[in-house]
Amino acid sequence: MKMRLIDDERHTGPYLQIIDTTEQQYRLIIGWRKMRWNRAKKWLEGYADLDLLNKVRGIAQLPPSVERRRVELQRVQDAINRERANDEPEAFYPFPVKMKLYAHQVRGANMALLNFGWIQPGTDKGTPP
Repeated sequence: MKMRLIDDERHTGPYLQIIDTTEQQYRLIIGWRKMRWNRAKKWLEGYADLDLLNKVRGIAQLPPSVERRRVELQRVQDAINRERANDEPEAFYPFPVKMKLYAHQVRGANMALLNFGWIQPGTDKGTPP
């Protein structure tokens, strides 16, 4: 099985392409409903999210570029999970609101900053672009 990440103007983010699969691998991957068969190009393609990359990793070794993407997504997800469990969160950014935010609102805003990539995991504070 061969795979690669692609970025082009038709896609909203990195897409994973998989070619040269066995019949068993093809049926397993299609069963996840995260990839579709491109008839014109004769390959599977789907948005390269953490769930898909972890599933593909379970059946084949990922190339270095794909593995880097998976590790980065895992770092972000781990940071979001840590923030979700934080009992006393501190705002990563001075949010433009008049009233003091409740703890769940600060956690939610911090998780959004992490998820959208405006704050890198592991940094305490930052400024969104």
